[in-house]
Amino acid sequence: MNSISISSIVKQPFVPFSSSSSSSSLRCSNNVSFSFSSSSSSFTIPLRSKFQPTSTIRLGDWSPRLPQKCGAASTPSDPNPNHSYQPIAILKNSNSLLPPAIFASTLLALIFPPSLTWFTTRYYAPALGFLMFAVGVNSSEKDFLEAFNRPAEIATGYFGQFVVKPLLGYLFYIIAVNVFGLPTGIGAGIVLVGCVSGAQLSNYATFLTDPQMAPLSIVMTSLSTASAVFVTPLLLLLLIGKRLPVDVKGMVFSITQIVVAPIAAGLLLNRFFPRICNAIRPFLPPLSVLVAAICAGAPLALNIDCIKSPLGVSILLLLVAFHLSAFIAGYVLSGSVFRDSLDVKPLQRTISFETGMQSSLLALALSNKFFEDPVVSMPPAISTAIMSLMGFGLVLIWTKRGKHETKHSTS
Repeated sequence: MNSISISSIVKQPFVPFSSSSSSSSLRCSNNVSFSFSSSSSSFTIPLRSKFQPTSTIRLGDWSPRLPQKCGAASTPSDPNPNHSYQPIAILKNSNSLLPPAIFASTLLALIFPPSLTWFTTRYYAPALGFLMFAVGVNSSEKDFLEAFNRPAEIATGYFGQFVVKPLLGYLFYIIAVNVFGLPTGIGAGIVLVGCVSGAQLSNYATFLTDPQMAPLSIVMTSLSTASAVFVTPLLLLLLIGKRLPVDVKGMVFSITQIVVAPIAAGLLLNRFFPRICNAIRPFLPPLSVLVAAICAGAPLALNIDCIKSPLGVSILLLLVAFHLSAFIAGYVLSGSVFRDSLDVKPLQRTISFETGMQSSLLALALSNKFFEDPVVSMPPAISTAIMSLMGFGLVLIWTKRGKHETKHSTS
């Protein structure tokens, strides 16, 4: 005979569960106890309360999930349940070391350049390909499909990345060449930085400030990265094609190799070989931190003489102004478009990161391969470190301000 007894009214939803045993018991912290016995795994029980007049529970359809505060009375407790997973957790949490790792790499490049000069330009493309592969392994086709749930936000972020940012790059090209009197190649390098896709570091910066916006940031960066294969060469042709030769076909092929192919390989591996992905995924965060840190410091170490020269100081000032303008433009643009949204502030911060942080490493790889003038690579080389330091500086400011606003609103 099937029976159930309830000691009190259920005041909160209960997540059902399944059991293969003939009898079982469960005790919850809300003083609700259930006891039942059955020779079959599926039967129907009507429940009545003032909160839910009539509800039907079919045990055969229950899922094996329990509420956090409930547990089987007969289940023995593990004295150290997380012991076997502790090394994996440490590896996965190593992404938190990314900001200090980039800062340390930048400082090391300035103080002792020979420590990073071994990482020459031939390693840039493979390193970026590895970072893109890591993005693909940690993504799925669902991430791209979810973008359609917030088309206005995606479109605004895309507009900031491939309209506002390139126009700012061209503006600073004019300032660099006509005001500062710098070579045309320097201005072209700034435009190149402005025309590449968003940086993957923007996703992590968003996660640190507004974790709920991290999926949206990932989709924005993924879409801009995927479309950069065509958009970046066309923008360069439009903005500086009359002044410097731009190999559109070569850039399309190169971006496909460096960005699209590794991401696609990661997605396919995640889709068809999940066991392999589960085995390698814990090791990708520490390796990605190491690669990203080296990629930020090595360009500075290789160009240390030029950076310390008056020319390098001028480029540094221009890039600081360029990135600062991009951060502000993304923040103001999203604030005006979504001023009536309930999550306007998190959206402003997210789109600000997407607009202000570019894939300078991709710009550096393209400058080394497609521009004969070596000075074109100087702005991307300096931008790799400046963009990261400025972005995570904003993380510190906005995180502190967010905690203050939360404390003020709850008091």
